[in-house]
Amino acid sequence: MELMWRTSHMSGGNAHYVEALYEQYLTDPNEIPDEWRNYFDKLPRPEGSTSHDIPLSPIREQFYQLARNRRNGHAADSDESGEGRKQVKVLQLINAYRFRGHQKADIDPLDLRNPAPVPDLDLSFHQLSQADMDAEFQTGSFFLGKDKAPLKEIYDALNQTYCRSIGCEFMHIVDTEEKRWLQQRFESVRSQPKFSDDVRKHTMERLTAAEGLENYLASKYPGTKRFGLEGGENFIPMMDEIIQRTGGYGTKEIVIGMAHRGRLNLLVNILGKSPSELIEEFDGKKILEKGSGDVKYHQASVPT
Repeated sequence: MELMWRTSHMSGGNAHYVEALYEQYLTDPNEIPDEWRNYFDKLPRPEGSTSHDIPLSPIREQFYQLARNRRNGHAADSDESGEGRKQVKVLQLINAYRFRGHQKADIDPLDLRNPAPVPDLDLSFHQLSQADMDAEFQTGSFFLGKDKAPLKEIYDALNQTYCRSIGCEFMHIVDTEEKRWLQQRFESVRSQPKFSDDVRKHTMERLTAAEGLENYLASKYPGTKRFGLEGGENFIPMMDEIIQRTGGYGTKEIVIGMAHRGRLNLLVNILGKSPSELIEEFDGKKILEKGSGDVKYHQASVPT
């Protein structure tokens, strides 16, 4: 087993995966598995250096931006004033928010958490300051809607996207196309998409249905094990949207593998199981024709 661990990950097919892990290690070593962190810790460091490297993705973004400027006929700016060096720092700032912005997100409405500070989300960590706020920088792959913007606008957009009530954690994904798709979905709307009144009403109706069933079962069968959905009611409108959207793209069959939690609510509010049948099963008045007398929360009979 130890020999397999020492050698199996070195195959060429794993190159992108290992590179993505190393990028994450350079940003936050605690975000990767222990065995990978120990492996990277043992890599040789440059003489006299206390760290291995810096993340390469911001550097790649800078070269991409320079190439795009040349294709568009724009000459590269002079680096004598250090603007090019600060440009890289801005790209590193964007990368840091993508990796660790979720750790600063306001996802505790009861204010019970005491989250630790995240230093690499501060301007000073990237050698930037309030004096740079009005300076314009290339936005790289950040979906801001423009190629160049003042640092203040970039910084505000990063906080709005990654540090409000939605935490986005996706940079561990190896597939670049999938990762870019998620970045575009979150960043282009600052993690606050606009929905029509009809969509909002439908979502509210689904939430109300989910909560109503849970409240009824909790009051009528308080001592019965049922693995309720309380606290996860948004699962119902999410499944509703997934099924409706995939059906619109031509999906003919969906297989759902899920935990016990919320199973009954899914059967009734998404898959169309009759509430009266569910009540009869709870009361012992209805026995499934097929099956082995499984416990109630395992029963999954739905209309065909």
